[in-house]
Amino acid sequence: MIITTTPTIEGKRIVDYRGVIAGEAIVGANIFRDLFASITDIVGGRSGAYESALKGARETAFDELRDAARRAGGNAVVGVDIDYEVVGKAGSMLMVSVSGTAVVVE
Repeated sequence: MIITTTPTIEGKRIVDYRGVIAGEAIVGANIFRDLFASITDIVGGRSGAYESALKGARETAFDELRDAARRAGGNAVVGVDIDYEVVGKAGSMLMVSVSGTAVVVE
């Protein structure tokens, strides 16, 4: 399935719009990940634990977007927007939300 941030897909013709769809994923920060991230912040470098959690949440959100597109009868998604938000008590969780328009292309 083609998923793009652009409103069109080069070389494809949109023949039907199936509606706005979305996929979300929320991951909680756990204490061990926070501890290692704090150490990384002190000594410098990248936090692999947080990057891995963020990547997993993003992949889950895109999987949900694909499923929503199929349920809507689409075979592609255009105009995709990706948002990241910190939610929960004291910012203890990260939410990744992706939305776009399910379309039928030929």
